Order: sequence, then C-alpha cells, then structure tokens
Amino acid sequence: MPNELKSNDNKTHETYGNVFLPLPPLGGMESMELEIYARFMRHFRMVPNSHIDIKILSAIQFTSDMMDMSDALVAKILADMGLRAPRRAFPESYLDHVDRSLMRSGWDVGGPCASSVDMKRFWDDIGEDKFAAFKKDYPRATEPVRV
Repeated sequence: MPNELKSNDNKTHETYGNVFLPLPPLGGMESMELEIYARFMRHFRMVPNSHIDIKILSAIQFTSDMMDMSDALVAKILADMGLRAPRRAFPESYLDHVDRSLMRSGWDVGGPCASSVDMKRFWDDIGEDKFAAFKKDYPRATEPVRV
C-alpha cells in the first residue's frame, strides 16, 4: 500500500509556520549574494535554539559579522531572495529601513523596493501590527532638567 509508513519514517517534520526561507540565487547573480545565502543557511541550521525568530536573527547577525557588512544590508539581500518572517526576526536597522521607505511613494527617491512591499504585505497577512512604524520608543530624560 502506498500510504503505509515504514517503522523508521520520521513523522515529525520541522515546520516554521509563518516563515519562508530564502531560495538560492539563480545564475547571473553576483558571488556576494551566493556567499551571503550560503553563510546564512549554514549558520541557520546550526543555531541551537527552537525559536525560529531567534535563529533567523542570529544567522543574519552572524553573516553580517563574517562578511563585514551591515545587518540591514544582509537582511535586505535575504529578503530579495525570498526570506519572509515576522518583524521580530529582523534587525532593527532593517526594520527602520523598511518602515521609512514604505512612508514614501514608489516614485520618490528612497521609496520602497519590491521586496519591501512584499514584506509589508506578508506582515499584514500574518497579523503584524500595521502601525509598528509609528510606535517607536524614544529615550526619555530620567534626570531632572534643572538642578
């Protein structure tokens, strides 16, 4: 019977819920994108944590440290390759970039790229806060202003 399972079949498949991992870059892409993808996926598999958000954030930060690049640039390149995850899985610098670019129209300088628009649509679909860009926590003075 085709539906029978062998006794050694693994019935627990690792699913990531609301996360889509990036696809490897196809021909014609620079070697930098391929190296970013390879380092990200290699470290992603090795992170000893069960929370997918922490694994993604750790792999992005590891990749940016190894390649001496900013976290935001690595996250953007991975988003261009198809990485989709909740907001808490991305570094704050990338979230600032996406939030600021989405406040402009597509025709303005600094406007959103296709992956930023898709990421915002993905965040809306999974129920992320639509006004997260406006809810910034700014530092407040804890000392008296006058002495």
